[in-house]
Amino acid sequence: MILPVADGAQVRAYARQLIRRHPRGLAAVLGLHALAAVSGLAAPRLLGQLVESVQHGTTRLTVDRLAGAIAAFVVVQSVLVRFATYAAARLGEQVLAELREEFVERLLAIPLSTVERAGAGDLVNRVTRDVSGLSVTVRQAVPETIIAAVTACFTIGGLLLVGPLLALPSLLAVPLLVFSTRWYLRRAPAGYLRENAAYAGMTDALAETVEGARTVEALRLARRRHERIDHEIGVSYAAERYTLRLRTVWFPFCEISYVVPVVATLLIGGWFYLSGWVTLGAVTAAVLYVQQLIDPLDRLLNWLDQLQQGGASLARLLGVANVRDDLSGPQSVAAWAGQVADRLALPAIPDSERIEARDVRFSYVDSRDVLHGIDLRIEPGERLAMVGPSGAGKSTLGRLLAGVHAPRTGEVTVGGAPLAALPLDELRGHVALVTQEHHVFIGTLRENVALARPGAADEDVRGALAAVDALDWALAIGLDTEVGAGGATLSPAQAQQLALARLVLADPHTLVLDEATSLLDPRAARHLERSLAAVLEGRTVIAIAHRLFSAHDADRVAVVEDGRITELGSHRELIEADGAYAALWRSWHGSAAVPS
Repeated sequence: MILPVADGAQVRAYARQLIRRHPRGLAAVLGLHALAAVSGLAAPRLLGQLVESVQHGTTRLTVDRLAGAIAAFVVVQSVLVRFATYAAARLGEQVLAELREEFVERLLAIPLSTVERAGAGDLVNRVTRDVSGLSVTVRQAVPETIIAAVTACFTIGGLLLVGPLLALPSLLAVPLLVFSTRWYLRRAPAGYLRENAAYAGMTDALAETVEGARTVEALRLARRRHERIDHEIGVSYAAERYTLRLRTVWFPFCEISYVVPVVATLLIGGWFYLSGWVTLGAVTAAVLYVQQLIDPLDRLLNWLDQLQQGGASLARLLGVANVRDDLSGPQSVAAWAGQVADRLALPAIPDSERIEARDVRFSYVDSRDVLHGIDLRIEPGERLAMVGPSGAGKSTLGRLLAGVHAPRTGEVTVGGAPLAALPLDELRGHVALVTQEHHVFIGTLRENVALARPGAADEDVRGALAAVDALDWALAIGLDTEVGAGGATLSPAQAQQLALARLVLADPHTLVLDEATSLLDPRAARHLERSLAAVLEGRTVIAIAHRLFSAHDADRVAVVEDGRITELGSHRELIEADGAYAALWRSWHGSAAVPS
């Protein structure tokens, strides 16, 4: 699954919105470049006058005055260009900062289920390649295009003032430029979108192979992974070759379009002069203006290619906002919540902390349910352990109970309100999920913990670390020590404790622990869970684990097999029932005797 891409209308609307946000900055950039362009028009006109003066006889004083005036206008133009470039760069940085902030907001608003289905490649490509491409566009392409457009307009105006007849030869380049550029623009946007999407596929294949290197080696999948990567590289190569072909066709037409007006102005202007229709000074100025027009046109057309790439990157970044609030697949959360509310008259705001699942069915692929008719009620403050063989559906059920997914049918509620329909901030105040996956962010140890509650006091951070038995080693390395990439290295167990400390600081009333202590040795894991139990007394804990000591300590145990809850009760009750749980306990405990 590839995340959506914004259409052309959305990109143009967003560009207009950016312009309306910075009217003064844009006016300053345009005004300064306009003044710079006007000052640049003086030199060709003065050179034309100099040619006429020499033709009809002149004095050294006249030549010196004209040369001094040309030099003065060149200096004035240089100063104006300097300030205009600075103003454009400053405006570009402001716009780029806003784009990055808004993209991060959109990115963090994507439902976790959508991120999981989309895979890492497309998302990583957007936050790296697309942001980088858009950065070049905003910092360089847009300002250069504005400069080129303003300069070209004023240069054409200067050419018309010299003599409309001398502007006619320049029109010979218009058909070449218009038709070749239209041909290019009809094909370039779709081509660059395909190129970026193909690069995302290649990134995804490489990331999967690197992350699963041990599995690839163990199962001898190297050849298949090579074939997959070669295929993705081939698709990316074909996409880039297509856009390269567009440029190799378009650029030569542009180069011809630059030469034709200069040659035509010299030839036709010379004929006009011989016919007595224009002066030699006018022909000189016109040729210089046409020659001067080449640079802004060349920059305009060259940066137009970068604008197409930037437009494709912007469409992909804006497209993140088009992700539907889709936690289960085809239907949106809003529609699902509306159906549930209409059918059961459920409240929009939870009236308690009780979590309940009713006839829950869920599928990752249409018509292939992995959960079948789950009914479960978890009271506030209860400790529930979910056990069962690998692949039985424990983690999937945990994600539904945490609001990561919404059920295909049935409902999961908290205090009577549909869980997955709650706003994300409110949802995470009720239920939080911690899995085997964890991340250490670049920053200090204190900042890593305080991510869960920005602005948390130092004693709160220390208390959260103490709750998960991590305070001693945290103080040993220092709370202000930089961790993450390039910083101090934490062991997997320490990183996992750090993730759990964030949860303690976030203070949700329900924790779903999906084998959250799997990287710790059994003694450390048991000690950690007891510490958590003491700190989280009165809160609901749903623990998913293969280590059955969690089940032994829980109020109730749910045995999940083949997507169904086959047994539900306390440890003692299930042992006495001598069913699947008792068999699991005997197998794990390594004894034929069944301890109580």
